[in-house]
Amino acid sequence: MGIEEITRTPLIERVEERLLELSPGRLVELVGEPGGGLTRLGMRMLAEHSRIAPVVVVDTRGWVSPAAAWEAGVDPERLVVVRCPDPQLWPKVTAALLEGVRAIYTEVPLRFREQDIRRLAALARARRAAVAMRSTGPGLPGGVAHLRLRAIGVTWEGAEQGHGRLGRRRLVIEASGKGVAGIPRIIEVEDEGTDALRLVSNVVVDQARRAVG
Repeated sequence: MGIEEITRTPLIERVEERLLELSPGRLVELVGEPGGGLTRLGMRMLAEHSRIAPVVVVDTRGWVSPAAAWEAGVDPERLVVVRCPDPQLWPKVTAALLEGVRAIYTEVPLRFREQDIRRLAALARARRAAVAMRSTGPGLPGGVAHLRLRAIGVTWEGAEQGHGRLGRRRLVIEASGKGVAGIPRIIEVEDEGTDALRLVSNVVVDQARRAVG
């Protein structure tokens, strides 16, 4: 199914902004190559929830920085980082957190059992927890995520001819799944490093279409 360019209105822009929010009881999957800004995007999705209650980041690779979450807008006083490098313990740790936390961003180990992922998704729905899962491998089982955000391109501004200061990063994302009523959308997120990520209007749809092949 092709992705067509449509006239942008405030309503359309608001719909796209909601794609970067975590809703209670729904699971969002973030998938793409490392270095594309998805970890920071996941942090940004926790920011709104952190204004109300503590939020949790589950780090399975040992490289999540709390400072990155603070820069993305997460309240420092309400951020908890849980290190869980053991893939066998990860589903138990995540399930325990879902029992009492409003919102979670968790990396998914390379090795996981499909039944564990489906059990966690069901628990999130039952507890009305907002969950973002960052796939570090091929992705989650089909039908688990309410919304899937796949990074399909990234551009950097400010560094020319191999040197210079990086100014901003733009991440082009394909949104798919129930969260967009089965109709894929292309959105673009701008990251200036120290400010919270923001949605960018007027996405270059032709460029995005080439990126997804």
